Amino acid sequence: MAEEEQPEDLIRYDVLTQEALRDVIRKVLEEVSVAGLPGEHHFFITFRTDHPGVRLSTRMRERYPEEMTIVIQHSFWDLKVSDTGFEIDLSFDDILERLRIPFSSLKGFFDPHVKFGVQFDAEYLEAANADSEERPEEGGEEVENLPQVAQKREITKAKKKPAKAAAQEDVEENETDTSSEGAEVVSLDQFRKKQ
Repeated sequence: MAEEEQPEDLIRYDVLTQEALRDVIRKVLEEVSVAGLPGEHHFFITFRTDHPGVRLSTRMRERYPEEMTIVIQHSFWDLKVSDTGFEIDLSFDDILERLRIPFSSLKGFFDPHVKFGVQFDAEYLEAANADSEERPEEGGEEVENLPQVAQKREITKAKKKPAKAAAQEDVEENETDTSSEGAEVVSLDQFRKKQ
């Protein structure tokens, strides 16, 4: 039997869905910036470091030239959220770094506490990168796919507390159960057929 040709999506549901999911992440981060992390919630956020508008130090950009994952759990400071992205201070190898991450650069978001995850369409990200002539200012931390990140990578964990107190403490690396077993990760490719 001949395969039926799919009609062209002139509304671009894929783009609208990605924007809506990024808005969910924005709202979650806004709540965290005001009230802190509720209960045992914590987040793995993967983003493209080479995406326009991402701002990282030269040291971090050299270390992670394409993408990185951060974990917001134990030690983070000065989280600020806007309509287009967020800024956060995290410690990498005992050095405080300021990161600016546009929502359009996100590749994935995962909250292992409730096994909620979203992966964003790479084609959409690449198109957004190609359309912009603007280049990022500085670099990040490399990570593959979110479920693998949770199992393999040593990542800075974050929780809101005063920077001065955190600088005086010896940061103890706690191993967190970040198993993605049973996690429901939504991929936008599920919502459309490949041509």
